[in-house]
Amino acid sequence: MAVRKLPSSITVLSCMPVVVMATVTVGDVVVGAGLGFLPLISLGPAFAGLVGGWRRTAAIGAAALLLCVALGLYDGLFQERRGFTAMISVVGVTGVGIAAAVMRSRREAELASVRSIAEVAQRVLLRPVPLTAGPLQAAVSYTSAVAEARIGGDLYEVVASPYGVRIIVGDVQGKGLAAVETAAVVLGAFREAAHEEPDLVDLGERLERSVSRELDDEKFVTAILVEIASDYEAVLLSYGHPAPMLVRRGGDAEFLQPASFALPLGLGAHRGESPKPYRAEFVPGEQLLLYTDGVTEARDAHGMFYPLADRAHLLQDPDAHGALEALREDLVRHVGGPPHDDAAMLLLRYHRHAEGKS
Repeated sequence: MAVRKLPSSITVLSCMPVVVMATVTVGDVVVGAGLGFLPLISLGPAFAGLVGGWRRTAAIGAAALLLCVALGLYDGLFQERRGFTAMISVVGVTGVGIAAAVMRSRREAELASVRSIAEVAQRVLLRPVPLTAGPLQAAVSYTSAVAEARIGGDLYEVVASPYGVRIIVGDVQGKGLAAVETAAVVLGAFREAAHEEPDLVDLGERLERSVSRELDDEKFVTAILVEIASDYEAVLLSYGHPAPMLVRRGGDAEFLQPASFALPLGLGAHRGESPKPYRAEFVPGEQLLLYTDGVTEARDAHGMFYPLADRAHLLQDPDAHGALEALREDLVRHVGGPPHDDAAMLLLRYHRHAEGKS
């Protein structure tokens, strides 16, 4: 098991108490009491309180107090107030450091608990997609724009229903817990309706009703629904979502645009044009990439958008997860750091071993 290294700044701070106390001791012995180095010994427990636990802080405070007494006696400072002042300084700073260490430990415990709950929520909300569903292989990648977050406003799901494999990829307007709550509503409605609605349009209308009940008029969710049955074609229904990229056997890429664009989920009250299903041939050996706008709208340092069509060759890895990881790493290199928006990608591959059936 790999050992996790502490960040360099924390390592330096953890060493500072010993370094400071040793420096003050050497300086006091070499220079003498005239320059008043002794009160600086309290910096030891002060630094200890920044990164260490309360026991370590107390131990360093005790060591600092012993050094203070020893140096005070060596310098003859207890014949005047300076020695006692230095001791009071060490005791006071140590007490404050211990209190700070206790409070920090409690906050770290609370944060660990929150992260644990978030991981459970992630597994429930964005559960792992099946490795295979019907004739398809599936792989997913999710990168949150929020530091240390594992989930955001993007959503995805793959369901093997009686009517074929059904997929959704969506993007909730906004960020934070409100977006996560909306994503939960959409995914819950999709998981239930995917098994019950025989028609993809009816499935979309059911999602629209569910989202409209939960969202304000100004909130919305872009989404793409896909149904893949056994007749070598994909049926798509787009609610204002970026067009999926279809990679043919020879490596050529094309974007599956709808004939007309519909409003996102949640804006049905505005009486825009309802989405109409459209079809595309999808045969063994081909790949279908569904994604959110955090991918295509990712910009580099010069403001250039990520050229997804030019990166189709990165999906040639025999392993679907390896191919998608190569694409994700290329996206991160393009941005030059963490993304500015959530970025979800779902890769579907028609089994190559089924090619003889086509």
